[in-house]
Amino acid sequence: MTLNVIGAGLAGCEAAWQAARLGIKVNLYEMKPNKKSPAHKSNGFAELVCSNSFKAARLASAAGMLKQEMRLLGSLLIDCADKCSVPAGGALAVDREIFSSLVTEQIKSNKNITVIEREITQLDFDGVTVVATGPLTSESLSDYISEMFGGSLSFFDAAAPIVTSESIDMTSAFTASRYERGGEDDYINCPLSRDEFELFENELINAQRAPLHDFDVSDPKVYEGCMPIEIMAQRGKDAIRFGPMKPVGLTDPKTGKRPWAVLQLRRENSQGSMYNLVGFQTNLKFSEQKRVFSLIPALKNAEFVRFGVMHRNTFIDSPRLLNPDFSTKNNGMLFFAGQITGVEGYMESASSGLIAGINAALKIKGNLPLVLPKETMIGSLSLYISDSSVKRFQPMGANLGILPALDEHIRDKKQRAAKYAERSVNALKDYIRDKGIFSQEA
Repeated sequence: MTLNVIGAGLAGCEAAWQAARLGIKVNLYEMKPNKKSPAHKSNGFAELVCSNSFKAARLASAAGMLKQEMRLLGSLLIDCADKCSVPAGGALAVDREIFSSLVTEQIKSNKNITVIEREITQLDFDGVTVVATGPLTSESLSDYISEMFGGSLSFFDAAAPIVTSESIDMTSAFTASRYERGGEDDYINCPLSRDEFELFENELINAQRAPLHDFDVSDPKVYEGCMPIEIMAQRGKDAIRFGPMKPVGLTDPKTGKRPWAVLQLRRENSQGSMYNLVGFQTNLKFSEQKRVFSLIPALKNAEFVRFGVMHRNTFIDSPRLLNPDFSTKNNGMLFFAGQITGVEGYMESASSGLIAGINAALKIKGNLPLVLPKETMIGSLSLYISDSSVKRFQPMGANLGILPALDEHIRDKKQRAAKYAERSVNALKDYIRDKGIFSQEA
């Protein structure tokens, strides 16, 4: 029996790869290049439409724990990410074009995977299917899924602008990583004095926003992880100075003091020719982005290679619809994976594809599904999105709060995170050994 995987984003590619390595023939359906969503630009697979960062790299963190679990499980996406990483302090960030090309090459060269360039508008396949169409599922398929399940949920997502490195005024900036994590030149820091920040904050709040034509904005749900900077600024004076523009952990070498506020720029590609504005997701009109963001001294002559955009994201009511193995409760042959399930974040999406792909393959083989231990980050995310007691479901990214409490109380946050990570890795290694199905390369 052939497995059908719909969508060649992060989750779909991971699902197809995992099933293929278990000997299953896979038909991977992707509507690109024939059709693209408003946010997609390239023809490659696993395209990163927002940030190029996969969050913290250190193991003693929720994001680092998740990535290490994926390495232990033989993740394709993590392997590609590690091969094209760019300096980003304590984070794992990638050159997005190289990352996409690596994933695309691996998928297209796999003898068990057949890529079919066609938009899928309804789920009428025979056999096992994994839907991994992402938060930007096409309107026709989104309507079909919504009707099938009796409704779906929406929230808004936003991307940050990107500027050329040569247009950054380095006389008004300095290189450093917050708290000296990572290399000293991983980030370009753009400091603002109190007067400069207050002018910027006022102009940001009052700037004109772009119209949102493709979805209802009468009662918008803006997910916190991608909060537009202008909406965050409206929450109160100095809100963004305690958010993405916080100056803590940084010292301006020109003054020897901590700045009043700081915008950090993170390298966007391996050549360092482009930088993105960290935490500056926005829905301002393009002309307003140029005007307002150029008020930051280091960006006074900035050349924008991409302006920020805002778009609709869709996810299903997973606690009502899905099992922990990512199969649907009313149809064990149909699986969902990725951000359409309500896992939030690039690697969270890929990890759900990893589990869905494995379990879809096991379904075809007639074997029982795998649900990772609750002590692991992937296991806890799987349990969260399938927890029927959750009544007001919202997207969830990797965080220590969804893990079972430790047996011992540890007050120090770093030591507590390290203990969670140690428990996770040990639990997963034991699980892998007992099941005897995964690669343990890490």
